[in-house]
Amino acid sequence: MADIAEVTLESGLHAVIRDDPYSAGSYLLVVDGTPQSHVDPERPTELFFEYIHRMGHVVDQLPEGPITALHLGAGALTMPRYIEATRPGSRQQVLELERGLVDLVREHLPWSKNASIRIRYGDARETLGKLPSALRGTVDLAIVDVFGGSRIPAHVTSAEFYSEIAAFLAPTGVLLVNVADGAALAFARGQASTLRYVFEDTALLAESAVLKGRRYGNFVLVASPADLPIEWVPRLLAGGPHPASVVRGRELRDWIAGAPIVTDASSTPSPPPARSIFQVRPSRGDGDRT
Repeated sequence: MADIAEVTLESGLHAVIRDDPYSAGSYLLVVDGTPQSHVDPERPTELFFEYIHRMGHVVDQLPEGPITALHLGAGALTMPRYIEATRPGSRQQVLELERGLVDLVREHLPWSKNASIRIRYGDARETLGKLPSALRGTVDLAIVDVFGGSRIPAHVTSAEFYSEIAAFLAPTGVLLVNVADGAALAFARGQASTLRYVFEDTALLAESAVLKGRRYGNFVLVASPADLPIEWVPRLLAGGPHPASVVRGRELRDWIAGAPIVTDASSTPSPPPARSIFQVRPSRGDGDRT
């Protein structure tokens, strides 16, 4: 695996773009040793990471045509590229803390010049409060995928934070949240509990072993100020990746198991994964996947 380009970000984290020897024309964005994004610039509809694949299936369930999308966390802009490819004409806002990260991606993995994608720089929550008031109540899809290296910062996990996002959603808008957890699943359960408190309807998508806490992995939480269409469940199950689980209603409440709602006062970062989970070394010049 060869390094294409690298940069030390303002936060001190090290970001590198590497080609993927297992998928011709595809690249990995790795930050502080953690794979953040996988993109194929020539085939933006090819989604590689399992949780991104699940997010793509949810996007596909939205009404046809262009949408207004809000992304918290840029990475290599995998989902904005996907939305532009599948729903040309969509208006998209991307909030990202690390300007150097976007500059790296823009130079080496540029996205379509025809895409209506605006990048706004700054802390995700702080920048959210500076968005144009006209955007409130108009967002069809919001995606929260904010990581500082391998951990989700505490201030983007609370009921107050999600309430701020809810104000931007259209009446039937959908929020997607990428949550990483393992073992006892206290963090993921807390996030599910918090979204159920803020939104009318919430569902959880995950690989079955991750859902049971058998291994560290990603959960996709889906929330809306309106009821999520029941017909989505069989479609999302059929779409995979397999084995897949879609949890909602009473089953989700039982899975949450009484986890408390997360507030600004009680929020904590997500638990750090073991380095062996990703098996990508953060050191410069290391081009091997072990």
